[in-house]
Amino acid sequence: MSANTPRAAGNVRNKRGIVIAAMAIVAAIVLILVHLFNAKPAKSGNPPQVVSATAATLGSMPEMLNELGTVTPVATVTVLPQLSGYLTDVGYKEGQDVKKGQFLAQIDPRQYEISKEQAEAQLAKDQANLDLARADLARYTQLHEQKSIAEQTYIDQKFTVAQDEAAVKADKANIAQFELDLSYCHIVAPVDGRVGLRLVDPGNYVTQSSSPGIVVITTMKPTTVQFTVPQNSLAKVLERVNSGAKLPVTVFNSDNTRQIATGELYAVSNQMATSTGTVTLRATFPNDDEALYPNEFVNARLLVDTLQQAVLVPTPAVQTGAPGNYVYLVNADDTVSVHKVTPGPSDGKNTVILAGLSAGQTVVTDGMDRLSDGAKIKIAQAKSADADGAPASSSSAGTPQKSGMRSHDAASTSQS
Repeated sequence: MSANTPRAAGNVRNKRGIVIAAMAIVAAIVLILVHLFNAKPAKSGNPPQVVSATAATLGSMPEMLNELGTVTPVATVTVLPQLSGYLTDVGYKEGQDVKKGQFLAQIDPRQYEISKEQAEAQLAKDQANLDLARADLARYTQLHEQKSIAEQTYIDQKFTVAQDEAAVKADKANIAQFELDLSYCHIVAPVDGRVGLRLVDPGNYVTQSSSPGIVVITTMKPTTVQFTVPQNSLAKVLERVNSGAKLPVTVFNSDNTRQIATGELYAVSNQMATSTGTVTLRATFPNDDEALYPNEFVNARLLVDTLQQAVLVPTPAVQTGAPGNYVYLVNADDTVSVHKVTPGPSDGKNTVILAGLSAGQTVVTDGMDRLSDGAKIKIAQAKSADADGAPASSSSAGTPQKSGMRSHDAASTSQS
């Protein structure tokens, strides 16, 4: 044998090992591919959705009616002249507060004074005639009793006395009328209140009941607020009013950002407005600070009643969709079910559940945008206190946040 024979044998063995290794690798790859192709596909599914939830509780809830109202003064009086004449004086300043009986304006009284003096002179004349006629009647009566004068003379004298008495009475009535006219010349405030802008100036000739009048007086305090309530809410209001309850009314400004005054309901209109299906209510307010201004638009909040031991849930938990009003009820197996409820009054933060839910049951308050009936959920855990020492906020105990838009599946799911 040649010297190269051992080396050749070694090369053959090396090649055989490489082939075996290559075949093993190929077999392994084939097995892996066969396993991958024959393996059952993994089930696809959504992971549990993280939500916030809280338990329904028992508590009290005020039954409020929030309505748009108008400040309506107790009295708004337009002072009109009662007779004609030149205005000689104005005794008020624009925007001034006046008392009942306070001087406002003066109409030239001279023509009425002259008329009164003439009436007084006529009265004196007619009174003298009456005194003379009565003296003659007394004499004629005595002669008539003695049958010394004719019967007709006695009757005529009685008629003369009656005429003179009527004339005197008419003169006194004329004098009283002129005195009344003189009082009308001196115009005074008929009510307490605040005068508006001047409507006439001294020197103007005014006539009886002429428009726009002398001045407008508006009572500032106390004042009232008128507002309407729908007919469906009227029965509860009347029930409370007829029982003698004093219903408090709170008034806020037009954009509901500031409380203006508090008062109480004192009058309900006697008929319904057929065009709107509402009835007008009126509340009174002391208005000592004059914060309520006549004809101002305000928001009136009437406290009708307070529900005690009512089932309360955060307002965002109550959803509206195809099933009607519903909540997502958290089940023991960490799933949710659509649960129909009957909501009642709400204060914005919490809502009363009149039917369909009991205290202690847990409902979803946030994270409902992709929920559906039977979906798996995971309730968010309470966060630890931050570095500033702020208390931990739990999804089940903190203030609920408004949820996002619900998916079509959640809105169209029926009650399970």
